[in-house]
Amino acid sequence: SGASNYPIIYTGDPEGRTRILGAQLLNDFKPVTDESTLRLMDEVAREEVVQVDLKALGITDYGSPKGNGMALYFGGEPMALSRWPNEGFVNVVDVSDYDGHVTHGRKGSKTGKFIYDDERPARWVNEKDPWVHGYWFWDWSDERQPIANIDTENKTLTLAEPYHNYGYRKGQWYYAYNLLSELDTPGEWYIDRDTGLLYFWPPEPVDENECLVSISSSILKLADVSHMTFSNLHFEGTRHTAITMQGGTENRVSDCTFHNMGASAVSIANGTKHGVTGCEIYNMGGGGIHINAGDRTTLTPAGNFADNNHIHHFGQVKRVYQAAISLNGVGNSAAHNHIHDAPHMAIGFGGNDQLMEYNEIHDVCLESNDAGAIYTGRNWTMRGNVVRYNYMYDINGFRDEGCVGVYLDDMFSSCEIYGNLFVNVYRAAFIGGGRDCTVENNIFVNCKRGLHIDARALGWAHGHSDEWIAEQKEKGTISGIAYDKPPYSDRYPILSDIMKGEPAAPEGNRITTNIAIGEPWEDIEEKARPYLHIENNLVDVDPLFVDAANGDYRLKEDSPAHKIGFKPLPYDKMGLLKKE
Repeated sequence: SGASNYPIIYTGDPEGRTRILGAQLLNDFKPVTDESTLRLMDEVAREEVVQVDLKALGITDYGSPKGNGMALYFGGEPMALSRWPNEGFVNVVDVSDYDGHVTHGRKGSKTGKFIYDDERPARWVNEKDPWVHGYWFWDWSDERQPIANIDTENKTLTLAEPYHNYGYRKGQWYYAYNLLSELDTPGEWYIDRDTGLLYFWPPEPVDENECLVSISSSILKLADVSHMTFSNLHFEGTRHTAITMQGGTENRVSDCTFHNMGASAVSIANGTKHGVTGCEIYNMGGGGIHINAGDRTTLTPAGNFADNNHIHHFGQVKRVYQAAISLNGVGNSAAHNHIHDAPHMAIGFGGNDQLMEYNEIHDVCLESNDAGAIYTGRNWTMRGNVVRYNYMYDINGFRDEGCVGVYLDDMFSSCEIYGNLFVNVYRAAFIGGGRDCTVENNIFVNCKRGLHIDARALGWAHGHSDEWIAEQKEKGTISGIAYDKPPYSDRYPILSDIMKGEPAAPEGNRITTNIAIGEPWEDIEEKARPYLHIENNLVDVDPLFVDAANGDYRLKEDSPAHKIGFKPLPYDKMGLLKKE
C-alpha cells in the first residue's frame, strides 16, 4: 500500500501503449495436411485454414467451451469459435417431449430434446465436442450446453444433462458451436482438445497480424491494498476478470484500456472509496466494472465509484446479467458513463443508497427481452436508490419484442427516477408491483409505453411478498433486515410502517411533472391505479422542444411544460465528460 499523501502509482506512457497481457503470442502456423481432418472440414475452408500446435508451445489448458476458456484474438479483435449459423440464431422448431411443464401459461419441456428443421446438423455427427448456446425458455436466460446425441432421421437434438433450469420452449433461439465442420468463414477457429491443435481461418495473412490466445486467469489481485493508482495501461487477454480488489481504500484505475477478456475489467469487493475513471472497456466476455461494498446492516456507505468510462461491446460470452456497471451494497455510484452494444443490461444495482446519474445508454438488450437497461428487483428494504439525469435511447429488445429503460422488477421499492430523458425506449419506467417509488420530471419521447405500473404482489407474484410477510411475523425482519429499527427506521421512516397497511399493494408511488409525447404513455394495471398518486404530467401535448428532429430536447421559452413546474434537464452533463 501507499499512504493518503504518498500514493503508489503505476503508469504507462500516455503517448504510447503500455500493454499488460494475460495472453500468449502464436506463430509457426502451418497448412492442414491430415486427411481425416480435411474431410471433416467444409470444402471451402480446406485451403484457407491453418493450424498451430499448442502443446508444442507449452499450452495445455484450454478451458471449457462453456465459457472462460481459451479465446483467440487476431489483429486486436476477438475471433469466433466455429459456429452455425455464422451470425444470429435459428429457432427451436418444437420440443420433443411435452412433459407437463408450464410456467406463467407457457408450455414447454424440462427435457433437453428438441426438433430442428435444417439439414446442417447431419454434419455434426462425427464431431468430438459439439455445443449449443440458446435462450431456451425465457428471453432473459441463456445457457451453453453440450450436445449428447443427434438423431438425423427424426431431426432431433438431445442435450447432455443437467438440462436448463427453466426448461425448453418452441420458438426460442439458439446456435451451435465448437464444431470443426463449421469452420467455414474467415475469423473462425477451433481447438481439438485431444491433440492440442488449433485450427484458424485468418481474415488476413496470418503472418502480418498479431495472433494471441488468452492464458492467464487475471492480471492484478489487490487484497487489503490502499492508496494505489494504475493509469495509462492497456490490459488484455485474460480468461477472467483483469483486476480484483478486496478490501482496502482509495485505489484508482484511471485512463486505462481493457479489452479482449473472458470476463470483466474490474471487480471491487468490500473496499471503500475506490474509483474506476476515464477507462475504455470493450470486447469483454462478461461485464465491465462490478462493485459490491458497504454494509447493509449498518447502512455504512462504501463510496466507490465508476465515472466517465466508455463501456461497449461486452457480454460477448456470458450474455445475460453481465452489466457494464453493477452496484451492490451501500452508497456507491456510476456517473457520466457511455454504455452501448450489449445483449443484455447496461447497469445492474441492488442494495441501498446507490446513485446512477448522467449516463448515456443506448443499443443494449439487443439479444434479450423482458430485460432492463438499468435493472434491479425483488426487495422491499433496498431503499434510497436514485436514477437521475440519464439519457437512454434506442432500447427495444431482441427483434423489437420489448425491454425496459429503468426496470424495478418484482416489488423493488423506494427508487427515485428523476430527470431522465427516454427516447425510443420500448418501456421506459417500469414499477413491477413495488412501493414508494418516484417518477418525476422525466421526458418520454416515442416510447411505446413510457410508464408501466402493476400490482403483481396482489396477483401472480404474491409468493415473494407472502414470504416476506411470513418472515416478519416469525422473525421481525424482512429479507434479513431489521427494517423497523435504527438505522433503517431513521433513514427510511416510511419503511417502518409497511406492515400497517397493505404491504403487498403498490402504495406510495408518485408520478408527477413528466413530459410524454409520441406514443401512448400509460400502461397501468387497473388493480394498481387506486394506490397511485399521478398528477401534473404533460401528456400528448406538444412541449415545444427546440429541435426534436435533430435530438435537441431543450424546451422553448413558451413551452407549456414550464407551467407544470418542469425543471430543465442538464443535457450538457449527460454522458462522457471531456478530458482536460
